[in-house]
Amino acid sequence: MVDYNKIIGQYYTTGSELHSLLVIHSHRVAELACILAVRRDLDIDLNFVREAAMLHDIGIFLTDAPRIHCYGEKPYIAHGVEGSQLLLELGLPQHALVCERHTGAGLSLDEIVRQRLPLPHRDLLPVTLEEKLICYADKFFSKTRPDQQKTYERARRSLESFGSATLARFDALTTLFGIP
Repeated sequence: MVDYNKIIGQYYTTGSELHSLLVIHSHRVAELACILAVRRDLDIDLNFVREAAMLHDIGIFLTDAPRIHCYGEKPYIAHGVEGSQLLLELGLPQHALVCERHTGAGLSLDEIVRQRLPLPHRDLLPVTLEEKLICYADKFFSKTRPDQQKTYERARRSLESFGSATLARFDALTTLFGIP
């Protein structure tokens, strides 16, 4: 059992705006992921889903996103791979994979190269059912309004600017997990 509160506490000051935002957002993502898993009767480890969902955005503090109280040096799109590194250092490789593969509806190597994204040149697509579930649930909560769940239509619209491949992956996740 991973003590995600202790891990979050290593990097975030308890009670700070950023800590509160991260915890609320992650809690909502974890809650929705578990609801979807139970609704679909998925054969997965709900404890792992809860832990990984609570840690999927652990790297946001390393990014430059003042709107959500992040004053790091990395571009925001790198929060997943940055968080993945933190979790690898803590000996949590499966949690780290969730972290690095949840951005958007996943990112292919082709998208990373074509868009010149500041990310490692490899596929960052969710592979396991747990990775896909957390990636999907994450699309229904923003960090600017972490306690407010987006409608399916709004979540899908938020991905439209990222192209048809992203929408196709989101639609495939919808088929797999249903509309919340």
